[in-house]
Amino acid sequence: MKQTTSEPLIEVRADVWLWAARMYKTRSLSKQAIEGGKVDVNGGGCKPSKTLHVGDRVRLTRGEERLELEIVALAEQRGPASVAQTLYRETEASRLAREEARERRRLSGEGLNRPPTRPNKQERRELRRLKDFP
Repeated sequence: MKQTTSEPLIEVRADVWLWAARMYKTRSLSKQAIEGGKVDVNGGGCKPSKTLHVGDRVRLTRGEERLELEIVALAEQRGPASVAQTLYRETEASRLAREEARERRRLSGEGLNRPPTRPNKQERRELRRLKDFP
């Protein structure tokens, strides 16, 4: 699968490409995401060893983010973020949906886990005990 630098890549494993494109921090995380059903290639399922080609469409889920990408270039090595961004192009619909979801979360305050009331005296003492514990 490894080729010399003079020859362009024709195909790359899905888990390697997701790692090289900086979709996941490690190759094992990209493999776990694929095995967990969070990655689809060309509208179908995917396995970590599936070969990707230029022009394939990849849909993936990272937390609450859903991305739809088109593969523009292939890479087997992880490089700087500026190089990784040249490996794919996000569809316009995906980008708009992500921005809309981000704005909706910001306005609704979904990410904030605030208690319904202030802690009473007993709860404050318990919190103090937890914080003081080394």
